[in-house]
Amino acid sequence: MIGLSTYALFWELSDRAPRPLTLAAAVDRTRELGLGLLQVCDYAPLETWDEIQLKELREHADAQGVALEVGTKGIRPERLRRFLHIGQVLGAGLVRSMLNTPAAPNHPAHAPSAAEAEAILREVIPEYEAAGVRLALETYEQVPTADVVGVVRKVGSPNLGICSDPANSVAALENPREVVEAVAPYVLNMHIKDFAFRRQDGWVGFVYTGTPMGEGLLDYDHMAAAIRPAEKNINQIIEHWLPWQGSAEETVRAERQWTEQAVAYLRSKGNA
Repeated sequence: MIGLSTYALFWELSDRAPRPLTLAAAVDRTRELGLGLLQVCDYAPLETWDEIQLKELREHADAQGVALEVGTKGIRPERLRRFLHIGQVLGAGLVRSMLNTPAAPNHPAHAPSAAEAEAILREVIPEYEAAGVRLALETYEQVPTADVVGVVRKVGSPNLGICSDPANSVAALENPREVVEAVAPYVLNMHIKDFAFRRQDGWVGFVYTGTPMGEGLLDYDHMAAAIRPAEKNINQIIEHWLPWQGSAEETVRAERQWTEQAVAYLRSKGNA
């Protein structure tokens, strides 16, 4: 299934938009695009919501025919358990996370070793198994892909896998094709965004940023052939790395256009 991430609505959900979207409105936007899945990913307010707020979002999504997934950062046991609960209330079958936790006002950073990560996940993943919820660890530049794969392989749970996002690992000088091939047997979720380099003004250095789907360096055909999302029933979640376009109006306009282009592109490929 093709789904939308809150990262595809990053600017329109932010306080830089003249009228920021609510999550209920993000559900509506997902439905307007003809999609049936929204991944609420790294949306900080969600962690503080009470049961009533979570149930209201679930009811609204159900009424719109939109399934939900959730995403956070980090694998501290209390965080994984909190998002397992959030996922259960929202009816989410998948929680996406990352091995490292960034520093925040209420908690310090956490960057476990591979052995520490394995021990934590062995402790918590049986609770995900019992709940019928899967946990997908995303590939990104802070942790070598081989380490993420190694942890998932050693834990050996069908409810623990990888969220594939080859664009992230480029910053660690990992080749996107090699990342895809390494993670393919363990993928439970795919983040889909295109990316490109462009020269800085004056030709000194490069900027690495997002680009409209199909116009950058993402080798989608290779990724789809390696991971086989349609065959394995793996959801493909649209995201963007859209730079600020100078004004809220132009940025939101571009964000919507990028989303529509990504939806059309993935539908044209027939892998959902």
